Amino acid sequence: MTKPHEGMPAFDQSGEQLSFFEFWPMWAFYPPIMLYALYLMLRYRGILLPTVANPSFPGGGFVGESKADILALATKHTPEWVADFFAITRPSLANVQESKQFLQEVLTRIQLKGFMFPVVAKPDMGCRGVGVKLLKNEAELLQYINHFPAQATFLVQRYVNLEGEAGVFYSRLPGQAKGELISITLKYFPYVTGDGVRTLRELIMADDRAGKLSHLYLKRHVARLDTVPAQGESIRLAFAGSHSRGAIFRNGTHLITPQMQACFDEISQRLPEFYFGRYDIRFADFADVQQGKNFTIVEVNGAGAESTHIWDRKTTLFKAWLDLFKQYRLLFKTGFLNRKRGFKPISIKSFWRGYQLEKTLTPLYPPTD
Repeated sequence: MTKPHEGMPAFDQSGEQLSFFEFWPMWAFYPPIMLYALYLMLRYRGILLPTVANPSFPGGGFVGESKADILALATKHTPEWVADFFAITRPSLANVQESKQFLQEVLTRIQLKGFMFPVVAKPDMGCRGVGVKLLKNEAELLQYINHFPAQATFLVQRYVNLEGEAGVFYSRLPGQAKGELISITLKYFPYVTGDGVRTLRELIMADDRAGKLSHLYLKRHVARLDTVPAQGESIRLAFAGSHSRGAIFRNGTHLITPQMQACFDEISQRLPEFYFGRYDIRFADFADVQQGKNFTIVEVNGAGAESTHIWDRKTTLFKAWLDLFKQYRLLFKTGFLNRKRGFKPISIKSFWRGYQLEKTLTPLYPPTD
């Protein structure tokens, strides 16, 4: 069993646990970003230029994209770096027997892949960690199937059982010989430690950070809230490496090394027509990542990705906005240059269809771990 924050840079808990804007609603935080994006649309004369930032990704990876399609592309060109997976569409299941039959189909695919429980399940279409679960056995897999929307696709991925996780943001303008890493987010998973006296509920509420975000954790652990963890027992409160689901983000951009730059540039240039996006990786030791080795890519996000280091609680509001302005400048310029090369943005109708489908499916997914 891994230890809390094992292999990660030292976890800094000094200062405030949350920034004052860290959990603002989207309508409060993003208006300046939207206004700046509108300016960029006018400057580059293109509303949907982000959809050609990565011509090999569906819609550039901007909205409504298939995780399976993007991971399949990454697996084809950089198989040694990517966690193996398969995608499967959940049919309409009319009764218990049909559910069991589909379960057997998924189990057969798991066996053919050589996976062992636990495995990770995640929706093919979605963002911000929605619907991501660690499934420990057949019963949990069946429960996931039964709660997943019909005619929607989900991924089953090999579980990379390592504590270290980071989001590594890469950018390269078309025509440039080399790209650069513009952001690294270190993802720390929240824990509470048992004292043999207090219940899990009491431990969560007493924690400096978790107590302020109890709405994220209490419902997720409802089955064991009134149990008393043993002295020294570490209880992980979130599995998905998503800030909105309770993971703790720290800005690691200052830890980028030339070896990291070279490694991710080499990976990125092996992906055809990939210029802009974020790799989510897992690793045993971040020092190895800094040397450009010993990590596994669990997800590749395209033009719709965010430089998530901004959710470090020490980042100021204006610094967060400025960093996102930089990201969007690069995004639109990348799309603009690719349009000059002959690639065409998707239509507004296609964009709207993808947006609506993602918006419709998201509330239907199983709860996130």
